[in-house]
Amino acid sequence: MAGVQGTALALAVSRADGLGSLPAALLSPEALQAALAELQTGLRQGPAPRPYNLNFFCHPPPGDCTAEEAAWRAALAPFYDEFGVDPSAASAGGARAPFSATLCDLIEPFRPPVLSFHFGLPAAPLLQRAKAWGAVVLASATTVDEGRWLQDHGVDAVIAQGLEAGGHRGHFLSDDLSRQQGLSSLLPALLQAVQVPVIAAGGIGTADDVAAVMRLGAAGVQAGTAYLLSDEATTSPLHRQALMSDAARHTALTRLFTGRPARGIVNRLMRALGPLNPVAPPFPQAAAALAPLRAAAEARGLPDFTPLWSGQHTSACRAAPAADITEALARGLSGPSAAAATPSRPPGGPP
Repeated sequence: MAGVQGTALALAVSRADGLGSLPAALLSPEALQAALAELQTGLRQGPAPRPYNLNFFCHPPPGDCTAEEAAWRAALAPFYDEFGVDPSAASAGGARAPFSATLCDLIEPFRPPVLSFHFGLPAAPLLQRAKAWGAVVLASATTVDEGRWLQDHGVDAVIAQGLEAGGHRGHFLSDDLSRQQGLSSLLPALLQAVQVPVIAAGGIGTADDVAAVMRLGAAGVQAGTAYLLSDEATTSPLHRQALMSDAARHTALTRLFTGRPARGIVNRLMRALGPLNPVAPPFPQAAAALAPLRAAAEARGLPDFTPLWSGQHTSACRAAPAADITEALARGLSGPSAAAATPSRPPGGPP
């Protein structure tokens, strides 16, 4: 949920006995350090410290994308003209940074209790450092092959990211989206294929949704879209308006906003260019050329170039305190299993 939440939402969920998650991919080192200090201070209150999760991306650097970026800007030229945007105002490259030794150095003194990763895992030495301070490691899988790979490389639990999930797809072994499944088929397949716990994600917005995946054998649930209208979310007014409109019934996977497939509400850019148009440069480079267009359109009250990340179950979204949403989801728990109702990426992020 990078871009639509900060520490307030993570704190509220953890204080309500969920596992609040902070997306770190868009945070500068200074902002991340300040957020960690705020989380640790805010979650020390009460009889025992509450846990929290830090989420990072693990994408490989895209390399030289000069030609791809030029083609992308050419495709956007009619929109630049329409909105009176100077193409030179668009910066180069993307702001999302993968997990690195520098970031590991920064967070290690705080010893965050849970780390989650999207797009695979960091290098083995970094993963070993996290485990050495006692961190529980989670990572997203969109296929059975990815779940097995994650288990073989040391995760403590696999997040089954169904095709319904909002934000960035967490795939990393194959770019073939046809290999990915909805949660109702992916979750049972992963439960048969791996021995580590499996957390269900994608399309979970109500207690009934939680109960359904728990009956299938999930060790917990992860929810993101359910929190987009929460009081503590920083979701923009345009994004909130879209989530509450009929437009929210139509979501699609698109690579236009960042260069990597992510699910969001269909808007003008997606309709005009086609949501998976290959002209967008590799992740995360596509975002830079769109930034001035997005700003110009939003200034007119238009979400034409705004990534309206959302899962498919938007009917469950409601404006309420995050604690109330967490408690409502938790009513779907059955038996001794504990579910972590966590704001996800998303991942986007989908994040």
